[in-house]
Amino acid sequence: MDSPELMIALEAARLGGEIVRRYFESGVTMRTKESFNLVSDADVESEQAIVERIRRSYPGHAVLAEEAHRGDARAEHLWLIDPLDGTNNFAHQLPHFAVSIAYWQAGVPQCGVVYNPMREDWYVAARGQGAEHNGRRVRVSAASRLDEILVGLGFYYDRGTIMEATLAAIGDLFRQQIHGIRRFGAAALDLCAVAEGQFGAFFEYELWPWDWGAGLLFVEEAGGRVTNCLGGAVPLAPTSILASNGVLHDALLDVVSRHYPVQNA
Repeated sequence: MDSPELMIALEAARLGGEIVRRYFESGVTMRTKESFNLVSDADVESEQAIVERIRRSYPGHAVLAEEAHRGDARAEHLWLIDPLDGTNNFAHQLPHFAVSIAYWQAGVPQCGVVYNPMREDWYVAARGQGAEHNGRRVRVSAASRLDEILVGLGFYYDRGTIMEATLAAIGDLFRQQIHGIRRFGAAALDLCAVAEGQFGAFFEYELWPWDWGAGLLFVEEAGGRVTNCLGGAVPLAPTSILASNGVLHDALLDVVSRHYPVQNA
């Protein structure tokens, strides 16, 4: 698995991950965007290190990242960066978070890296070259029925309409006899769990491109399918996400689309 952009993404992820791990182990003061939407110096410093590394090699490329860099999503060459996906887990000393970096060209993902520095877990994908976890090729679940799968999900930061819609969808999914629901709080890693076949599906009604920029390619290269929650193409904009093993996608859409908040359509 090789491309110049992927090599830079791997280097940048390592730099960002070292910063995040250092803060996690030494302690860090959290700040709030809202009471439940946290940010820390780890997020900011990780993002800066990642962007600096990318720009040394590709000074003309656009960068769209969570904290400070809001480049043009329509750019020919675009990097999507989440310097610390799972900040609330990080804040509560749960070692389930990741650095996520993806390179997109002309609106198409070319390579992606999701890195959990606490577990030394590397999830790497390149277009047409498959998806690997720590060097091992992965594939989505072979399940053909909803009553054979776990479903991952996220609530984002909404405590109103989106939360209520998500809870309603959970109820419907349980009525389909799924094995269970998991909410781990790091969308990039949740998408990797779909690609590995641990989850049969993952959905969330509102995410930003840096949340799924790498994970989307990881799922697709593992044989899965990713759309928005109405079944359409995923735009490089705030959107909903449904990722699945592909076989169950339409059955899952029947549930999650039914509860999708109208104002977000």
